[in-house]
Amino acid sequence: MTLDSFIGNADAVKALKGMVSTGCIPHAMMLYENDGCGAIALVQAFLSTLFADEHKVGGLIHPDVHYVYPVASGSKVSEKTDNLRSELFLPYWRDLVRENPYALEQEVSSAFGIEGKQTVINNAQAREILETVFLSSVEGGYKAVVVYLPEKMNAAAANKLLKAVEEPPEKTLFLMVTHAPEKVIQTISSRCQMIRVLPNSREEIAAVLESVFGKSHEVALRAASFAGGSVGQALSGMRESEETEAQKALFGRLMDSVTSRDLYAVLECGDAMAALSSREKQKAFCKFAGECLRKIFLIQQGLGNMAALSADESAYYSSLAGKLKKSFPRLAIGCLDRAVMLIDRNVNQKILFSEMVGRIYYNS
Repeated sequence: MTLDSFIGNADAVKALKGMVSTGCIPHAMMLYENDGCGAIALVQAFLSTLFADEHKVGGLIHPDVHYVYPVASGSKVSEKTDNLRSELFLPYWRDLVRENPYALEQEVSSAFGIEGKQTVINNAQAREILETVFLSSVEGGYKAVVVYLPEKMNAAAANKLLKAVEEPPEKTLFLMVTHAPEKVIQTISSRCQMIRVLPNSREEIAAVLESVFGKSHEVALRAASFAGGSVGQALSGMRESEETEAQKALFGRLMDSVTSRDLYAVLECGDAMAALSSREKQKAFCKFAGECLRKIFLIQQGLGNMAALSADESAYYSSLAGKLKKSFPRLAIGCLDRAVMLIDRNVNQKILFSEMVGRIYYNS
């Protein structure tokens, strides 16, 4: 993606194009966006245009473009705080941004395996930046340091970087992407040219979803309507919707297999659960299935009005309620809760889910 192909934020794109064409580029810029509105995508497009190398910049493999982001010790990288560096997380950052340059902040944390952790840009990362900017450019042109969420930079790191941001070596650029410019340490923000990355219109979001992510026009427009100007939020909503449909389909297969007394099909459902791509998705399915069973239980107890079901849902769950024992929902929910507990204990997943669906089949 280059500035010529970038969709949305026409004023910011025009300003960045002017910088490239005239060669008058501020040594430090701060792009302020609402989460998921495309600042990282815009930085990538700007650098692709500046370096005239869309392949290397877009693939996050350009030797003169360096990335810094807040980190913490987690499930994928476990280090002492003083040793944490952006470089350790680079494979996960590269995979995420290649796939989705509009990723939300929580999706970055998830990709790094640090969900719920307090993240920071620390002294070690500041040293990493200084070591980078004072080296010669590999390809003989500009060097760029992209700093994602500088508001997470601690005071010690900011003080260490101040001189480099204020008076960087020749042809060195700092490009910062923030969601909260008021929280960026003032000595850093005051030395940057601010560029506002505005929320996108519904039509712009739909165009991005179609051209960049290959979504159909109807799906893209529907997702854009509930995105609040954020391409990242639109994509997140679509994924949640797709995951919910997949969960419904798997739960439906399991219940059809249980009610038809087809043990082989039940065990195939267990294999499908074990094959889900992450523990979080496995736990999410168990919780979804538990909620479905709760609706069946309410209908069996004559309390269907408390389940808040649509007409189609009411017909489906009423049919299941008539085929299953009244004790089944309670016992099956117990099996699901036990599975969630064991997932966190790193039990072999194929054995775990085979046993779980076997218990559910037996209790039906």
